[in-house]
Amino acid sequence: MAGGRKIDRLQLLEHIDALGSINAAAKALGVTYKAAWEAMEAINNLSEHPLLERSTGGKGGGGTRLTAHGRQAVTLFRDLEGEFQAFLRAMGGEPDGLATYYQAHQLMRRWQMKTSARNQFLGRIQRVTKGAVNAEVILDIGGGDTLAAIITNTSVEHLGLAENMEAFALVKAPWVIITTDESLRTSARNRLCGVVSHCTEGAVNGEVVVDLPGGKSVAAIVTNDSIRSLGLKVGVRACALIKASHIILAVSA
Repeated sequence: MAGGRKIDRLQLLEHIDALGSINAAAKALGVTYKAAWEAMEAINNLSEHPLLERSTGGKGGGGTRLTAHGRQAVTLFRDLEGEFQAFLRAMGGEPDGLATYYQAHQLMRRWQMKTSARNQFLGRIQRVTKGAVNAEVILDIGGGDTLAAIITNTSVEHLGLAENMEAFALVKAPWVIITTDESLRTSARNRLCGVVSHCTEGAVNGEVVVDLPGGKSVAAIVTNDSIRSLGLKVGVRACALIKASHIILAVSA
């Protein structure tokens, strides 16, 4: 199995929907489950609406399928690849068709973004509040969750940040603190609570992923000792705490 093989994310989405699981899709494409899962997690976080939905238990033992939005995105991408003439006709007098193309193009651009940050969230700016030197930017990432970022006023001006515009929040996994005590009071400005979907120990540290109510997820790197002492495992409720100064904001060029 080619763990380092480049993944065709569109093809992976199609296989997940046809086979009903990320694991089966990864095997069919000859990539590792970890690579496939991380690819899906990334594009799900960068989509305005969830692309995947998981089911647990039941007669079939659970699995993963595309949401209606996910299927629509795949259909739009395939239409763009094979029906360029339809796009030209849309430009000639079908505004709805052109709007559809634009939406698909925007989503494809989001999927192509590459950074070293494990967590990447697409959101819409709710508020920008400037201080003497720094500014607080509140980003709505969907599902009732928001992220507050503290950046310099110079960065706000450089990025052209304003209310209601789209922006990306980037957070490195080691900067995320995990707790199972939802009433815990801390200095961290951001608290994202959900259910642990992945918990994997390594030699010293482990990776913990918390699925959020809105369909997105946040990953953290914590010590194995912390995983054990907190009793972290799949299905446990947990919160991801993130300091506002640890959030990097970005916008499309």
